[in-house]
Amino acid sequence: MKNTDVRLYNVIFPAWLLWIIPMTWLIVIPANLAIDFTVIYLTMRFMGVENRKEVAKRSIVAVWMLGFAADIIGSALMFAPAFLDMNADFVNGVMMNPFTNLWAFLWVTVCFIISAICIYLFNYKVCYKNTGLEEWHKKKLALFMTIFTAPYLFYLPTEWFY
Repeated sequence: MKNTDVRLYNVIFPAWLLWIIPMTWLIVIPANLAIDFTVIYLTMRFMGVENRKEVAKRSIVAVWMLGFAADIIGSALMFAPAFLDMNADFVNGVMMNPFTNLWAFLWVTVCFIISAICIYLFNYKVCYKNTGLEEWHKKKLALFMTIFTAPYLFYLPTEWFY
């Protein structure tokens, strides 16, 4: 039986907020850039990298843009159940509150993990490619970026905003 009561206006935070209130981009874009730069710089400082500022400047745009790409990949996967005519409780759990049922939580977790893996691979394979960093620095920096910039907001219940 097809449930036509599922609506796509109640999708993943902050994606729905960015489309409903476009001015939010004016806050999200620079905030994301500042967070990415801070994580890169502080991680390199922690690792004892000498040319931190140069490496950060050389890689920040790619880190920032591919971070958004990784989040979009995970978000697109979170939309999939709504388009595949799946169980309404499952879809509403994914879209509104992943803590309402186990399957929704597991689906959001898979989407989160895929985004996190993308963040790691994008950073390690692309963003730090021409920085002159040693391989272990690249791996550690990519890991720290993954830990600190993973899309934890996937778990935020959007029902709180309705």
